[in-house]
Amino acid sequence: MTAEQDVAYLSALDLIDAYRRRTLSPVEVTAATLARIDRFNPRLNAFITVAHESAMAEARAAEQAYRDGTAGLLAGVPMSIKDLTPTKGIRTTKGSLVNPDWVPDFDAPLVERVKRDGAVILGKSNTPELGWKGDSGNRIIGPTHNPWQQGKTAGGSSGGAGAAVAAGLGPLAQGSDGAGSIRIPAAFCGIFGIKPSFGLVPQFPASAVGDVSHLGPMTRTVRDAALMLDAIAGADDRDRFSWSSGIDYLAACEGGVRGMRIAWSPDLGYATVSPEILRRCEAAVRTFVELGAEVVDASPGLPDPFPISGTMWGTAMAAVFKENWEAVKNLLDPGMVRVIEASRDVSAVEVQSLMQERTRYYEAFRAFLAPFDLLVTPTLPCVAFDAGLDEPPVAERPYRIPLDWTPFTYPFNLTGNPAATVPCGFVEGLPVGLQLVGRFKDDATVLRAAAALEAAMPWTQTIPPDYPA
Repeated sequence: MTAEQDVAYLSALDLIDAYRRRTLSPVEVTAATLARIDRFNPRLNAFITVAHESAMAEARAAEQAYRDGTAGLLAGVPMSIKDLTPTKGIRTTKGSLVNPDWVPDFDAPLVERVKRDGAVILGKSNTPELGWKGDSGNRIIGPTHNPWQQGKTAGGSSGGAGAAVAAGLGPLAQGSDGAGSIRIPAAFCGIFGIKPSFGLVPQFPASAVGDVSHLGPMTRTVRDAALMLDAIAGADDRDRFSWSSGIDYLAACEGGVRGMRIAWSPDLGYATVSPEILRRCEAAVRTFVELGAEVVDASPGLPDPFPISGTMWGTAMAAVFKENWEAVKNLLDPGMVRVIEASRDVSAVEVQSLMQERTRYYEAFRAFLAPFDLLVTPTLPCVAFDAGLDEPPVAERPYRIPLDWTPFTYPFNLTGNPAATVPCGFVEGLPVGLQLVGRFKDDATVLRAAAALEAAMPWTQTIPPDYPA
């Protein structure tokens, strides 16, 4: 067995333990991970840019830190950064031909924090242009493929991140989520992903879609995500919406779900879900009961908020290119062009009306969730569709509106609640996810419930057959 195979599917916590015991070194783990990326990325398309030289330099620094007794929380752990997030000295394309060779001269706060804690940045993971859709295809390198089945999408917009983690190309990945962009690829790729409560992880520069966008971890294990959240959470003056909780999220994973009261909604009152997916989700929900939680069939009774989310996204993208639309539109993803052209004439009055409706939606959802510790839903009503498509084919969908295939994710970008997806089985060889939604700022309960489910029905023992350990 090679060094690459030895380390491919070790968790971040396992790596850190091995570094402390001197049974593995950050340099050998980083070299092995980069070799694995070089071997698999040409067909997976998880990375747009691989930072070989800087990654090895960071690994050497982490190795020295372990010798000196100064190692940070993530020292020597390989991870990827989504190509929407600025990284000093590493090309950041944003999946766009508009400025594909941009090399930032600064790090985003999240990147500053993981560097401070000694993480090794492997490179930049694939994303659609400005993160606009649920597949990670773009005009720079094309789509990311699903590690479980070549030719199927890894999801988006953090699809490169999801595929990298699932294929053993680093145990940690940073995603961003404005309508489901952490949870969609995590569910499609069979890994854990959490969209933290809005503002828990600071963003700078601010997202074009403002206060629906969240940054968060994508990992194989729940505790790895909690560890990463411990490193990246907390207020930063550059993000006026950011806040600190003072919570140790890794410690918060302990305790189980006994005594929790959980609402189970298979459809949120309006979604249509594949029967096979629903069966996998219902089996996972029964596991919560076996672990001592009370599960109640309950839906919020609220309408599909897609008109709010869709208008926010479309008008935000239109605003990005307001001043240079004619000059750049031929460089943009054709699907995004259609979204922008449909949104350019939306009035300010209409947008503000929808913002007021959003506030009422949040208040109604908060009241619904008050008697419960969690709301549980399917993460997605379908499995991964063909890579490179903007959305599933019409024939595979119950009705035809944008994002009808991800009806469970965008509502909780509008409310800002923490929402995670956990693997709960397979349909036709492709992963299925279960979504756990917590009260606003109660990320700890989401992590605790997810960790309990992981212990009861462990998913990390199953890996994609084409990406062997």
